Amino acid sequence: MPPVLCLLMLFGALWSYGEAMSREEKQKFRNQVVEMFDHAYQNYMDHAYPADELMPLTCRGRVRGLEPSRGDVDDALGKFSLTLIDTLDTLVLLNKTTEFEAAVRRVLSDVRLDNDIVVSVFETNIRVLGGLLGGHSMAMMLKDGGQHMQWYQDELLHMAKDLGLRLLPAFNTSSGLPYPRINLKHGVRGPETRTGTETDTCTACAGTIILEFAALSRFTGDPVFEDHARRALDFLWEKRQRNSNLVGTTINIHSGEWVRRDSGVGAGIDSYYEYLLKAYILLGDDLFLQRFNIHYASIMKYISQPPLLLDVHIHKPLLPARTWMDSLLAFFPGLQVLKGDIRPAIETHEMLYQVTKKHNFLPEVICFTPSGAVCWFRILPQMKESNYHLWPATGDPYYLEAGRTILDNLNRFARVPCGFAAMKDVRTGSHEDRMDSFFLAEMFKYLFLLFAEAEDIPFDVEDYVFTTEAHLLPLSLSTAPNTSSIPSNKTSDEELDDSNFDWTCPNTRLLFPDPAFPRSLREPIRSAVDKSCPRPAPYSRPPLRAQDFMANNPEHLELLRRMGVSLIHLKDGRVQLVQHATQAVSAVAAEDGVRFMQEMMELSSQQQKEQLPPRAIQIVSHPFFGRVVLTAGPAQFGTDLSKSTTGVRGFVTVAEPYSGCSEITNAEYVQGHIALLQRGQCMFAEKARNIQRAGAIGGIVIDDNEGSSSDTAPLFQMAGDGRSTDDITLPLLFLFHKEGNILLEALKEYREVEVLLSDKARDREEEEDCQTEATTPTSFEPVSQSQMNTEELDQSAPEEVSPAQEEVSPAVEVIKEEEEKAVDPQAETAQPKEERDSEKMEEPRGDTDSSSQSVDELLADWREDLEAFKQMEKDEL
Repeated sequence: MPPVLCLLMLFGALWSYGEAMSREEKQKFRNQVVEMFDHAYQNYMDHAYPADELMPLTCRGRVRGLEPSRGDVDDALGKFSLTLIDTLDTLVLLNKTTEFEAAVRRVLSDVRLDNDIVVSVFETNIRVLGGLLGGHSMAMMLKDGGQHMQWYQDELLHMAKDLGLRLLPAFNTSSGLPYPRINLKHGVRGPETRTGTETDTCTACAGTIILEFAALSRFTGDPVFEDHARRALDFLWEKRQRNSNLVGTTINIHSGEWVRRDSGVGAGIDSYYEYLLKAYILLGDDLFLQRFNIHYASIMKYISQPPLLLDVHIHKPLLPARTWMDSLLAFFPGLQVLKGDIRPAIETHEMLYQVTKKHNFLPEVICFTPSGAVCWFRILPQMKESNYHLWPATGDPYYLEAGRTILDNLNRFARVPCGFAAMKDVRTGSHEDRMDSFFLAEMFKYLFLLFAEAEDIPFDVEDYVFTTEAHLLPLSLSTAPNTSSIPSNKTSDEELDDSNFDWTCPNTRLLFPDPAFPRSLREPIRSAVDKSCPRPAPYSRPPLRAQDFMANNPEHLELLRRMGVSLIHLKDGRVQLVQHATQAVSAVAAEDGVRFMQEMMELSSQQQKEQLPPRAIQIVSHPFFGRVVLTAGPAQFGTDLSKSTTGVRGFVTVAEPYSGCSEITNAEYVQGHIALLQRGQCMFAEKARNIQRAGAIGGIVIDDNEGSSSDTAPLFQMAGDGRSTDDITLPLLFLFHKEGNILLEALKEYREVEVLLSDKARDREEEEDCQTEATTPTSFEPVSQSQMNTEELDQSAPEEVSPAQEEVSPAVEVIKEEEEKAVDPQAETAQPKEERDSEKMEEPRGDTDSSSQSVDELLADWREDLEAFKQMEKDEL
């Protein structure tokens, strides 16, 4: 069956309800859109290029690694001039042909795609690959016109194929679902990639590939890209919940198990549904429409509660999963227009628009509570996309007025001298130093098209489909040869009941015989929003974000108190957060507390995704020669020791300050060594960055909770700070106080202590053989007594993750040789005579406290436990 192009029919159904906006007014707003685009684009080119994005408050470019990490948000940045690539087809749509040609030349001459950097597969696909393909489509259109781009020889397409090949290794999983991240230079395998250990991805991340990859296959004639995208979609379809026909938000890429079983049409799932319908429009394969229709029927049955779209559980779809909506679902009314289901599109759009009018922008999270719809905001284009689609679908000038409101708000509240800035909070109007690339890729496209006449557009937009990033792919690709090697996995007749679905788009003249009908749908929505979402009172200060929280910051503790959140210090050094909404100073503060707790739980969940096994710290220098192995907790960032065959070996030295929370003052001693640090006062990632800047090759964090031991407490893995930690390249391990004291005592007694950081202990003979090759550092700073005294310090809440373990590995393992002897009889004879004599003459210590025990005494204590360790001899540690 040929594609059913609902969008084309809806564009042909233009007529006026009420008084239409004059051509002069539309031209005025159209010119205003172009001026705003010029302001954003020119500031990017003047102040940021070739950086990925513009920082509009400080008028400079955002270069990953040079600016403080923002967590997963930075995964979109790959040092490939992201904003320029994302903007290419926008330039053509806005009749900036000369600028487009110059931009293409810049991309070809300046952009590299082989950077050693970890990026999001999803973001790179929709923004960069989509941008290159959209640019190629526009270049070919202009070249065929005979006046521009006559020099163009598919260079952008060649770059797109190069990028596609770099993304393909991410699909090398048993399920066919892609890894969420990939290293553009090294792929996903090997320690140099710094990725490939993830197990989960979002449904949208895996299901928003088909348009770009299929277009790439059909442009180049290479089916491999479309094959992989189809395989991922097939797997998601097979894993849907068969009773509800809904999909979850997060899925395990290896097993196919749903990690998060909540289902909606917002963040995490949104563009999966969008791409099913648009893949049918672009490629003409009935399979995609069949699947979309089945999903859509379930969405309208379970998720749609007009005008709301609320998440449900896939196994219990009548049970709501949450009572708030995120702004990413604002695209859905536009998708409903493409589907031809206009009434619910009008209702949901009206609800979102009324919230927008109250807050000037659409908040990222819309909470339907007695105190209103509040939260934070980025300049997201989804609302403008739906508004654009509803205008030609209904012909109602109301949507032109909505577009004018959006324009006015952008200029009044988001415009700054160097571009347009996102907002941290719609209640305060505070700005964030951020202008996302999609602001240029999507926002100005939809606003320009809203006010444009047919003669204002250099091509017929009805010949193209918009990707989720609003890049333009030609519908002619549907007639391109489909050489896919994957057989079409047709939906069974039992799953599809044709009687439930329309195969043609409805005539909007028949839907709306009364010109006042759309208005009659909007009025009840407006009244409902007025009642449930009153305009919020000014808020005196922005709320605390989980990723910024520090448990030893008095100001943060006071903010927690105001939000009704109490902090409890546990004996093992962790902190526990409890909220009592009734103890908050106000209803708004209580909502902030709820959001803070939700963020903290999500942050903790992210940190617990990868349960890493314990690591080993093996003392390999004289007189230990590898006999002492300390069980250490791993970090979720830095060098992955499990991927290293040699581990990291070096002499240890105490960092100053011992906390490692500021610039290292003894960098000359830390450089080339493994730094010892004390837990507390700042995040683990901050400690790692500070010693890395000082030149350390590794780090060991020692617990400040006196008496703690891995004998009695489960090891935990050190988590990041809620932001990207790709910049940390050294290994960082954690020792409880008892095990760390062994290492510190060894350093006090022998001054020069060499250790091996690895995933498991090495054979002792191997370490003894290596002793002859060991080098001695030039000098070491002795550990002072003040450094050895630990204090009880507040910990940062998201610092560590404490997964429960059924078995606790021994804190110290004495590697046994033949006949299970703990000490090699040859070890003493291997020592120089002078050292043996000096050891015999050493006076015994009078203080028997564990903090001042000699290394021999400490080891003697551990040898008493040797029999207990025999049962664990076959373990990794």
